[in-house]
Amino acid sequence: MTATPKPNALIWLLLSAIVIVLDQLTKWWVLTSLPEYTPVPVIEGFWNWYRTYNTGAAFSFLAGGGGWQKWFFTVLGIGISGLLAVWLSKTPRGDWRTALPFALVIGGALGNIIDRQVHGHVVDFIQWHWRDHYWPAFNIADCAVVGGAIGIALFGLFPGRRDRPAPP
Repeated sequence: MTATPKPNALIWLLLSAIVIVLDQLTKWWVLTSLPEYTPVPVIEGFWNWYRTYNTGAAFSFLAGGGGWQKWFFTVLGIGISGLLAVWLSKTPRGDWRTALPFALVIGGALGNIIDRQVHGHVVDFIQWHWRDHYWPAFNIADCAVVGGAIGIALFGLFPGRRDRPAPP
């Protein structure tokens, strides 16, 4: 008698698709509605819409690389997304503490890869600041990657209750 395989967590890739769609829709709005490099206050003194571009990675890491970084970050993002998708295929469907962060990272990584391939850079537009101190601009895909990475770290450090056999 063969055991019936339990459903895996690949269904969580639907969340990745939602992240990609939201990311690309907001970037379309930014590219068609916001002026370049001009703050548009959302919450005065804290939050602006600010259309800018990033040819590097987080905090413009390697932004001045001369173009090779587009392909480096594309290959890296595809590799990480592929690895996480394989891990999702081995994760039980109900293990949301594992599946949710993986799906967020995949969606965010692929959203920014689309930008790199279509525009040659990532479109950023959310700018937070306090007085004269500005956080680098970011986008929905960045939020998903960071949120997913935090989830992976937190749920990895604090795995929660596991089904344990009852004490004798």
